Amino acid sequence: MEEQQELKRDLKNRHVQLIAIGGTIGTGLFLGSGKAIEKAGPSILLVYLIIGISLFFVMRALGELLLSNAGYQSFTDFAAVYVGPRAGYITGWTYWFCWIMTAMADIIAVGLYVRYWFDIPQWVPAIICLIILLGLNLLTVKLFGELEFWFSLIKVITIIALIVIGIILLVIGFKTDTGTVSVTNLWEHGGFFPNGFTGFLFAFQMVVFSFVGVELVGVSAAETANPKKNIPSAINKIPIRILLFYVGAIFIILCIKPWTELSVTSSPFVQIFALVGIPIAAALINFVVLTSAASAGNSGLFSTSRILFNLSNNKQAAKPLGKLNKNAVPSNALFLSSIVVSIGAILSYAIPDSAFSIVTTISAICFIWVWSIILISHIRYKKIRPDLHRNSIFKAPLTPFINYAVLTLFVAVLIIMFIAEETRTALLLTPVWFIVLFITYSIRKK
Repeated sequence: MEEQQELKRDLKNRHVQLIAIGGTIGTGLFLGSGKAIEKAGPSILLVYLIIGISLFFVMRALGELLLSNAGYQSFTDFAAVYVGPRAGYITGWTYWFCWIMTAMADIIAVGLYVRYWFDIPQWVPAIICLIILLGLNLLTVKLFGELEFWFSLIKVITIIALIVIGIILLVIGFKTDTGTVSVTNLWEHGGFFPNGFTGFLFAFQMVVFSFVGVELVGVSAAETANPKKNIPSAINKIPIRILLFYVGAIFIILCIKPWTELSVTSSPFVQIFALVGIPIAAALINFVVLTSAASAGNSGLFSTSRILFNLSNNKQAAKPLGKLNKNAVPSNALFLSSIVVSIGAILSYAIPDSAFSIVTTISAICFIWVWSIILISHIRYKKIRPDLHRNSIFKAPLTPFINYAVLTLFVAVLIIMFIAEETRTALLLTPVWFIVLFITYSIRKK
């Protein structure tokens, strides 16, 4: 028990706040937003708003559940209590798989960003990045918190700088080689829904991926110094972050450069700074988005190792995965996760053009499962333990109605993924993962 105690309370409030921000600002926003804008045009703003608001309610449900029992280390614990041990097992392993896929997408993105400066194969910087992140994660959790604090701070400053520069350009009516910086760019190039309602719907998959990691606050709960204060504080700031970092940044980008002029193969952020005539700034922003991808990969290794550690302690994974090194870090779990993530580098070598899209689709589908389990667990918790809900210091609002509404939205997103040709294959492949887990759980139980 002493070893587990060491694992716990090393992350301070500033770490938790910035981990929450870092979790929600990653490769999906910096790189994936270009693909999403191509599909939906300016209506992408509405997609970000819909998904962002929905996930705020998921996070409120998560917050209430985590704080209802001091023994809960992550959402796999309450999933086992309120939905059943099988659901806890499947959710734990699926969350591990989610972050494996996300970390793969991040190291693939690192390879893409490095190509801004060097004409080298994508997989080379991807592997180098993974080795560095593994080395850093093997050190203390406090160092992880510190790294994420500074990584996230860089991201925050960059987006705020983009918004401030964008507002100045809007006010002075700055002229670029693609026209005048103006709010009219939102509707003058084919309207607000230039690709119709279909284009709007097809953008949901990439936007869902943009928000993966929003629940990372729940994983860090076990290593947070004061969860009763820090978790509600981080969750309640999510709406402001969504408005500022997502809607605000994309709004400014679309005002500066018409959506038709944005390239899907590079980050819209890099393109904007290059457009306003600051080439050094474009290189600097490329460095920022590179650190952002590395930061998201860092979060991926952190969360996958903690989930494996938790699964091992619950006798749902091999015993060695529950061992801590002298720095109180689950090193065996880290090594296993890193080996699996390295498949991302192989994918970027084998299918460089489609690797990112495939990996992000699978990741988005698995995260939808995890978020849905949080909502279902909350519905069951409120029904089975009305006493805990009544005495909760952090009650989730509008429940259970909002839980059902968000679950309906998630089903709709999965239907859209089935209809869209580029996401259909990944959607049809993903159930194989759940079938394997269902079978392995049944075998283990016997």
